[in-house]
Amino acid sequence: MTSTIHITQKELKSWAEELGFQDLGISDINLSSEETYLKNWLGKKFHGDMEWMQRHGNKRTRPDELEPETISIISVRMNYRPPQTHDPIMILNHPERAYISRYALGRDYHKMMRKRLQKLATRLQEALAEKDIDLQFRVFVDSAPVMEKPIAIKAGLGWMGKHTNVLSQDAGSWFFLGEIYTNLPLATSKPVEEHCGDCVACIDICPTKAIINPYELDARRCISYLTIEHKGVIAEEFREAIGNRIYGCDDCQLVCPWNRFASDAEQADFAIRNNLDSAQLLTLFAWTEVEFLKNMEGSPIRRIGFERWQRNITIALGNAPPSPIIIDALEEKYTSSSEIVQEHINWALQRLK
Repeated sequence: MTSTIHITQKELKSWAEELGFQDLGISDINLSSEETYLKNWLGKKFHGDMEWMQRHGNKRTRPDELEPETISIISVRMNYRPPQTHDPIMILNHPERAYISRYALGRDYHKMMRKRLQKLATRLQEALAEKDIDLQFRVFVDSAPVMEKPIAIKAGLGWMGKHTNVLSQDAGSWFFLGEIYTNLPLATSKPVEEHCGDCVACIDICPTKAIINPYELDARRCISYLTIEHKGVIAEEFREAIGNRIYGCDDCQLVCPWNRFASDAEQADFAIRNNLDSAQLLTLFAWTEVEFLKNMEGSPIRRIGFERWQRNITIALGNAPPSPIIIDALEEKYTSSSEIVQEHINWALQRLK
C-alpha cells in the first residue's frame, strides 16, 4: 500500500453527497479510551438483555481485529427525520394515540444505507484501481460489533451529547450513521468541539431517568430499550412513565436545543407509512399477527415481533383515559394473547376499571 493516497476528503464528501449522505469524515482506529468506557459500562450491567454488546471480545473497540488490515474508517451520516409529520409533542399529549420513534416511521434504513455505502466504497475502489492501489473494505450500518458513535465523533461528524447521542451544530441528532472500514492510510478529520455547555434538558426530560449522569445511560431504564430490545415483562415501575410510547422514545432529542437546526430527511424511504405518526392505539391493537407482519414489511418495527408489539400497546392503553371501548378491546384480546401480554393486560385493566 502506497503512503500517498490521491483521493481527497473533499472528493469523498462529494461522492457521498451524490449518494444521499449529508456528511462524511475519516477517523483512525484507536478506540482505547472507548474500550475502557465500554468495559466499565458493561461491568455495571447497564446493557440489560443486550448480551450481544459483550460478544466478540475486543473486536468492537479494535477495528483491525474485526476486519484485518483496517487502518482508516470512513464515517457518514444521513438525516432521517421525516418531513410533514404530526407534531410529536402533540401526539405525546394525546394518550389515545400511539407515539413511535421518528426513525421508525418509514422504511428500515439498514439495507438502503448499506447499498449506498457499498456504492461509495466501490467508486473509491475503482478510482484507486486506476492508480494500481488495492482497496480492501467492509461496510457497516448498525451491524456487527462496531462503535459507530465514537467513530463518528473521531471523524468530526459531531460530539457526544449528554444523552449519549451524537450531536451536530448544523444537523442536531436526527441522523443515522454508517462506516467503511478500509486498509487505506487516509488523512483523518478534525474532531469538533462539544457544545452542550451547562444544558441538562435531555437529562431532566427523560421519563424513566435513564440518563443517570451526563454521558451515561442505563439502558435498562430507557424506554427505547424497554419497548424494542427487552423481550419479556416490563417492570411495573416503568409502565406509567412509558405513556403512549409504543416503539422507542425521542424525548431527549425533542427537547435538545440543537435540533432546532436539524433538517428533514431527503430520502423517500423515510416517508411515513401506515399513518404511524398519528395512529390510534386501538387501531394498531386490533391488528392480527398476519396484519402486523404485512403492514410492517420493510419497517424496522417488524423486528420486535407481534408479542412485543401487543405488549407495548397494552401498556399504552393502560395509560390512556378510562374508556369502555378500551376495556372491551383488552378483555377481547386476553384469551388469544401470550402469557406475557396477558400480564400487561391485567395491569392495564386494573388501572382502567
